[in-house]
Amino acid sequence: MKIVHSKQPCPKCGCREFELSEAHMTGGTLTKLFNIQNRKFSTFTCTKCKYTEFYQIPSSSVLNFLDFFTN
Repeated sequence: MKIVHSKQPCPKCGCREFELSEAHMTGGTLTKLFNIQNRKFSTFTCTKCKYTEFYQIPSSSVLNFLDFFTN
């Protein structure tokens, strides 16, 4: 987790300090069944009120394939 200072304030409380992190999630039924985390997001969480925004990052199909076999 990395702390960043933003020019844009938090829409809920006005704080300008955020925690930057990543989240990996499954998509549809088959990906849930086989635990393939094919969706990757950057998360920005306000350090004061904990309001969180998610931004999707394109993921590589090769990494998804490896994730399936190295689970």
